[in-house]
Amino acid sequence: MKQIFGLFVLIVLAISCQNNEQTTKTENPVIPVTYPSTERDTSVVEDYHGTAIADPYRWLEVDTAAEVEAWVKEENKATQSYLSQIPYRNAIKERYEELFNYPKLSSPFKAGEYYFFYKNDGLQNQSVIYYQKGLDGTPEVFIDPNVISEDGTASINLVGFSKDNKYVAVSRSDAGSDWQKLMVMEVATKKELADELNWVKFSGASWYKDGFFYSRYPAPAEGTELSGNNQYHSVWYHKLGDSQSDDKLVFENKSRPEMYHMAMVTEDEKFAVVIAAPGTDGYATHVKDLEADGPFKEIFPGYANKSTVVHNVGSNLLVLTDIDAPNYRLVAVDFNNPAKENWKEIIPTSENLLQGVNTGGGYLFANYLQNATDRFYRMNYDGTAKEEIKLPGTGSAGGLGGREEDKTLFYTFTSFIYPPTIFKYDVATGASEPFFKTELKFNPADYEEKQVFYKSKDGTDVSMFIVHKKGLEMNGQNPAFLYGYGGFNVSLTPWFSASRVILLENGGVFAVPNLRGGGEYGEEWHKDGMLLKKQNVFDDFIAAAEYLIKEGYTESSKLTISGGSNGGLLVGACMTQRPDLFAVALPAVGVMDMLRYHKFTVGKGWIPEYGSSDDPEHFKNLLSYSPYHNLKEGTVYPATMITTADHDDRVVPAHSFKFAAELQRCHAGDNPVLINIAVDAGHGAGKPTSKIIEEQSDMWSFVFYNTNTPVKYFKG
Repeated sequence: MKQIFGLFVLIVLAISCQNNEQTTKTENPVIPVTYPSTERDTSVVEDYHGTAIADPYRWLEVDTAAEVEAWVKEENKATQSYLSQIPYRNAIKERYEELFNYPKLSSPFKAGEYYFFYKNDGLQNQSVIYYQKGLDGTPEVFIDPNVISEDGTASINLVGFSKDNKYVAVSRSDAGSDWQKLMVMEVATKKELADELNWVKFSGASWYKDGFFYSRYPAPAEGTELSGNNQYHSVWYHKLGDSQSDDKLVFENKSRPEMYHMAMVTEDEKFAVVIAAPGTDGYATHVKDLEADGPFKEIFPGYANKSTVVHNVGSNLLVLTDIDAPNYRLVAVDFNNPAKENWKEIIPTSENLLQGVNTGGGYLFANYLQNATDRFYRMNYDGTAKEEIKLPGTGSAGGLGGREEDKTLFYTFTSFIYPPTIFKYDVATGASEPFFKTELKFNPADYEEKQVFYKSKDGTDVSMFIVHKKGLEMNGQNPAFLYGYGGFNVSLTPWFSASRVILLENGGVFAVPNLRGGGEYGEEWHKDGMLLKKQNVFDDFIAAAEYLIKEGYTESSKLTISGGSNGGLLVGACMTQRPDLFAVALPAVGVMDMLRYHKFTVGKGWIPEYGSSDDPEHFKNLLSYSPYHNLKEGTVYPATMITTADHDDRVVPAHSFKFAAELQRCHAGDNPVLINIAVDAGHGAGKPTSKIIEEQSDMWSFVFYNTNTPVKYFKG
């Protein structure tokens, strides 16, 4: 949530005397690159089903080794040397800091007599958690993460309130790691209790009586905390005041160490629900009657489908499921008679994706995606009295959830050019009114956003959002930034970014295609871009680039591609398959070694999405597009800045290290192919503002320089 040069002569750019902005410029001079020497161990060869595959940079997988740390320092030194020589880097940083310096507020959520919300005044490294009595109360600081760590790398979140709202569980993660520590605070006094739970990952805190359920792993071996294979994820119950060593094991699967287990408790504390998943796709759903203290019952066996308990009305579980409904539906399932023939349909499936259902104020709130934009409807628990909630435009909305007794709910609406606005929703009247409007130095009226459809390689229609200045000339000379993901059932819907303003106000085009593999058009759309059909995702992205060029938005010498995580894989695969098509490639925290990804931390959880090299058929498919294995010596690749982080324990940095080393060896051009390795940062979550500003300023400097884009802030 993606730079290495020597000295050069500073170029003087022509400035328009009418508006003090550049109107013409010569091509930027090439800055010579001297890459650090990277050892190749040619003795490392692995046999995959009779095929020998060399892995000469295997040594870079040991992220704690002294020689790897030295390599990281040398690569970063070269990258920073390059970036420091881009003449407008500081001007971009100053402009982005100005744009980013505005108050950012989360939707309030109610716990007892208090409302809680997160707020960042503008440039604070982490958002501060506030609370107040009632909507008219005076806000007070509940937790300020910025005073906990000097460098702002400690991320704090509230992850679960007790039923009486007296206590709240708080999570802390450091330096961007997925590892969390759970603590407990007394709400009224802000007093931190002695409870401390470690080695927590992929977990909330679901309260029941005088404690809560949570998920954790066994403590990892020393030195493997950020790269070791995480196994035996299990659910525990922690009683308030007890030591973690006294916690009760609730759910595990010793025969399947790769499984993930997450727990939740229904609002009335009648049922505990455990999701058991072998990875990031289908899962089994187990339910326990807490009142009867019976065993967990497997209501929905695994692992072909996804069925989530949304709420319950007595013994009836309201379940969002894709069983017989690729676009999902909501059904009522009697816990005592859960056979499929006894289900009652509450919200039937439709042509649009039912992407979520919330409850609050005694109602259901159904969230649909229609051409990758949000629609919300309110209805009774039995699905009757369906009523649309009018949003202020076409874009993305989230929220409208709470407890049954809540009278006021909140939601946020945004689009590519509509900064996030929080709305207050009156449950009794169904009326919405603005509650908090984002104010920043940007005029949305100067820009336009649209949605187009284009043909992919196999003729499939793919939708794409495009954003640019009004009246922009379609002469093929505009810098374009193509961002994609295409995987894991993730939907890319419109979102606002202050960073993107840097591109737009410099005459750029921002484009986001809804690639197969994503969730925008339901489960079939997802399946058409996973496993043996993964190439469809890359074909969709390449076709999006060709569409932008054909329609005059840009040309190859002006086109940047970007993506993070699975999107980093997307960029890596596309730049190796079509290196001629793009000027700049920005693979961030990407999955670059598709043959070994499942051997690190939580990588095995992606096998349902990608397949595994342990299987002969999937090995052949993975090898066909694995970015690390498809670099070819003597090829001119796009100007590339790989980004990763030393504390990324989701997609370990070894992926990017190995890809960068091989790219630098194979690349035949004089444009840069660099790696920027963040220190004390992770996969993206919890990143402090100071690092965000540095990272985005570096990115736009690199993009503009390597697409020869005039920069309006620079008067050199």
